[in-house]
Amino acid sequence: MSSSTRVTRALGVSALLALAVNAWWGLSLSPPDKVQGQLVRILYVHPAVATMCYAGFGLCALGSIAWLWPRTRSPRWDRLAVAGAEVGAVFCAATLITGSIWGRATWGVWWTWDARLTLTALLFAESLGYLALRRAVDNPHSRALVSSVVALLMALTVVLDHYATAWFATLHQHTTLFKPNPTIHGWQLVTMCWSFVAFGLVFAWMAVHRFRLEALEERYETEGYLTALESRRAEGQALPAVPEGDRVLAGSTTSAARVEPSS
Repeated sequence: MSSSTRVTRALGVSALLALAVNAWWGLSLSPPDKVQGQLVRILYVHPAVATMCYAGFGLCALGSIAWLWPRTRSPRWDRLAVAGAEVGAVFCAATLITGSIWGRATWGVWWTWDARLTLTALLFAESLGYLALRRAVDNPHSRALVSSVVALLMALTVVLDHYATAWFATLHQHTTLFKPNPTIHGWQLVTMCWSFVAFGLVFAWMAVHRFRLEALEERYETEGYLTALESRRAEGQALPAVPEGDRVLAGSTTSAARVEPSS
C-alpha cells in the first residue's frame, strides 16, 4: 500500500469518526433551542454543508484561474477545478435539501423565491451546466478553456449568494456564528463548530478521490487512444500480401465480369 493511499484511508476514517461525533453531540448532548426547539439540530448540518459548497466552487475557481494563467497552465489545475466543481455540486444539493427542510418547519413552505435560496439554486444549476459542458467537449484544451469561464461565473454567484442576506431583503437568517456576540452558546456552539471540522474532512476526502479519478480518466483516454491506434496498425501489418500477378488476374477477371453482356 502506497503512502498516498494510507493518507487517503486515514482521511476517510477520520471523516467517519468526526461525523459520528457530530451526530452524537448533535442528537444527545446538545439541548433543544428555546425558540426553534428540536429544529436547531439541523444547524449542525446545514451551515457546514453550505460552507463546503462554497469551498468546492472556490477550489474550482482557483484551479481555473491557475489554468488560464499561461505561466501556471497545467492539466493538474484543470483536474483540481473539476474536482472542486463536482464535490461542490454535491454539497450544494445537500444545502438545498437541508435548507428546504428547515424552511418547511420555520416558514411553512418547502420553497420560496428568497434571494439566498434563488441564488443557491442558480449556483447548483451552473454547477450542473459546468459538468455537462465538460462531457460535451472532447478536445482537452477547449474543454478546460470554456469550463474555466463558467467556473468564474460560478465564483461570482458564490459572492452574491454569500452576501445576499446583507445586500437584499431576505427571509433567510443572518450569520449566527461569525459575529461579535453569537446567539448560540454551550454545547450548541461546540457542536456547530465541530460540524465544520467533520464536513471539512468529508469534503477533503471527496476532493482528493475526485482529483485522482480525473487523472485516471485522462490516462484512460490517452492510453485507450494509443491502444486503438496500435491495434489498427497491427491489423494492417497482419493482412496477407497479395502477389502482383494475382492482383492483375483478379483485376482482369473483375473487368471481364463487368463487361459481360446480360442474357
